[in-house]
Amino acid sequence: MSFGLMMALFGVAIAAGFAGVGSAMGVGIAGKAASGVLAEKPELYGRTLLLQALPGTQGIYGFLIAVLLLNKIGLLGGEAATITATDGFAYLAAGLPIAITGLMSGIYQGKAAAAAILMTAKDASLSTRGMIMTALVETYAILGLLVSILVLFAI
Repeated sequence: MSFGLMMALFGVAIAAGFAGVGSAMGVGIAGKAASGVLAEKPELYGRTLLLQALPGTQGIYGFLIAVLLLNKIGLLGGEAATITATDGFAYLAAGLPIAITGLMSGIYQGKAAAAAILMTAKDASLSTRGMIMTALVETYAILGLLVSILVLFAI
């Protein structure tokens, strides 16, 4: 295995890994709030579940970039291309934007979702507003996804 291929695979791993960790932490943060609310108001299950699920999208974005990277370097359905060290670092760089934004936005979206869940517990009619506030954090994960895609296709 060449050094370039190792760097490219490191880009795959951090894209999927960091974004996945951010999602897992965010969903966990929101889940703790939802569990507390549901103990008192089980009728809010649907609303709290949706809010809890929102931070999970960062992991999907990281997975998407990982698959695109694997496809680009030839490991999906074929032989790996010969990858120079320079190209390997370029592929690593393509994974970094979604890795970093996925990690951080997943955690902070989980915190926003937890607050929205608590707001919903006080007044269920405010759950849509809470979803909108939580979704605003998602914007930065989407920007990280787009930058990763642009870097990947510029290589």
